Amino acid sequence: QVQLVESGGGLVQAGGSLRVSCAASGRTFSSYVMAWFRQPPGKEHEFVAAIFWSGGSTYYADSVKGRFTISRDNAKNTVYLQMNSLKPEDTAVYYCAARYRARLTSLPHEYDSWGQGTQVTVSS
Repeated sequence: QVQLVESGGGLVQAGGSLRVSCAASGRTFSSYVMAWFRQPPGKEHEFVAAIFWSGGSTYYADSVKGRFTISRDNAKNTVYLQMNSLKPEDTAVYYCAARYRARLTSLPHEYDSWGQGTQVTVSS
């Protein structure tokens, strides 16, 4: 399995931007599908975005499409989530997750490794 550590969360005003990062260690990072999920207060995990191991294909939740961008740097073993035009409803703990040599999916139970999460709070 791969070990994941998120960073970059914080407090931002509505309409602002924030970038969160996820650093990976362990097995070959470039063989993993990487994804971001979030858990708003009192709610279940929800899918945000995923990126194929080569970076050539991405997949977004409708709620963030056009505002968020997932990217990866395989040389740095890092995946990023650039979040623009943030809304109060984007407030959540953001988690990165990894899935070894598989297709893109939005289903949390199909991911093998998870980070500890980073809090993103958007004030109105």
